Amino acid sequence: MRQIWEPKPGDKIFRPQRLKPHRLRRVLGVTGLYAAGYGDVGSSIYYALGLVATVALGATPVVLGIAGIIFVFNSLTYAEGTAMLPEAGGSASFARHGFNDLVGFIAGWSLIFSYIITIAISAYTIPSYLSYFWAPFKDSFAIGTLAAMAIIVFLMSINIVGVKESSLVNWILVITDLCTQLLLIVLGFLLLFDKDLYFQRVTSNWPSTSNLIFGVAIAAIAFTGVESVSQMAEEAKKPEKRVPLALVSMMITVIVIFACISTIAFSVMTPQELATEWATDPIAGIANGLYQYLSERHPFVIVSTQVSPLDLLQSLIIEGVRYLLRPLVAILAATILLVATNAGLLGISRVTFHLGSHRLLPPFFSRVHSRFKTPFVAIMLFSVVAIFVQGQGFFGGGALSSLGGLYAFGSLLTFALAHASILMLRFKRPEVPRPFTFGPQIKIAGTSFPITAVLGIIGTSFVWLVLLWGQPYARVGGFMWMAIGILIYYLYRKSAGLTLTHGRSQLKPPRKHPPG
Repeated sequence: MRQIWEPKPGDKIFRPQRLKPHRLRRVLGVTGLYAAGYGDVGSSIYYALGLVATVALGATPVVLGIAGIIFVFNSLTYAEGTAMLPEAGGSASFARHGFNDLVGFIAGWSLIFSYIITIAISAYTIPSYLSYFWAPFKDSFAIGTLAAMAIIVFLMSINIVGVKESSLVNWILVITDLCTQLLLIVLGFLLLFDKDLYFQRVTSNWPSTSNLIFGVAIAAIAFTGVESVSQMAEEAKKPEKRVPLALVSMMITVIVIFACISTIAFSVMTPQELATEWATDPIAGIANGLYQYLSERHPFVIVSTQVSPLDLLQSLIIEGVRYLLRPLVAILAATILLVATNAGLLGISRVTFHLGSHRLLPPFFSRVHSRFKTPFVAIMLFSVVAIFVQGQGFFGGGALSSLGGLYAFGSLLTFALAHASILMLRFKRPEVPRPFTFGPQIKIAGTSFPITAVLGIIGTSFVWLVLLWGQPYARVGGFMWMAIGILIYYLYRKSAGLTLTHGRSQLKPPRKHPPG
């Protein structure tokens, strides 16, 4: 009797012609992917600038620039990996194919950790922006933290019920967000930018070397959207072309916006003000600086009835910017951050589904609600963890940097594993078609390796190791999370009769054709 063929773990991707129906409908184009990714990474500008400044002070623009270079390497690695493996697992999928199930789980579990902290930070900074309308949201640690927790509970509830997000709404928010940020940049450079003041604030407030490197680690939170785009590959039309295009477009946009916004911020406020008074709402600080400038230089006073229509129009525009910009930033920031918090919950659902479908997590985590048909266990469990880590907000303003350290632990580990997986796949499966490659290649023993992935793994690994050395809170919290996950993985795989590294059962013999 001959054995029936059984697919190996990689066959789903490496033999795509065998897999035609897809679990998810392919409906997303470049604009949908771009909107989803920028809605995630673009939201980080509303808190990342202040978060980085709490550590890097005057070196904040330099730190963001270094992190931006690493972000370029990350984007190109994810573009190659997602075009080659268009499934919803992101770095977990790369690691599972490049190494084995255990490494795939580690990548997925650290990614879940990054999403949890993203949820916590995004929700934590929403009340600070809304403090424009009610000051206690920012002035009281207790009220602000309780409001942030309530936001997570609210989003957890609507995700369990299964309220659908609209790609059209996401796209409208992204366009509005980009227009507002461009308005801030144009007004900032025209009215506020002072080259000498900028360089004086950078050079006279330089941090220690350890804080400089820690700032680079935390600045990784500014560049989170690559995973969001990668995980939507199964819903993209022609993912081998459109996902890389969306990633590269998003990469360019984000780097330009962050470079300009950080420059304007240092023209408006000192690094100390950015790290304290405006740490949780730095964009509101820029809007406030513009308001003060216009109030001092352009008071709206009509002293004559002979004012020309052009002068009147100019005055009305100035007044509109002066009085409407701050509430617009408050409302827009809160809305974008709310969407980003929700995107974190959706990302967790996708990663959990991917890990569960490949038997890397117990079925309990992927359990679907009988009525709402949503993975309610994962949503509830990881939302509770996000609320728990927010609890330190009751005790003072250090919560933001602590959350940043935890995020850096998970994200840098995830990115390093993504780079390593792409390099391993080049070695193990050089014959597999790669629709997207970029940049110079290093040839070793007949195998070509992308230099961007090589530099990416060196950069992310180095910064991650420095983070472990210098930040006990991130080190203890991160390794506790990973230890819990590996224990769950070990117990589940053993109970299911699976090896730790491969998905084939140890207990059941291969299936065979029936006799005759």
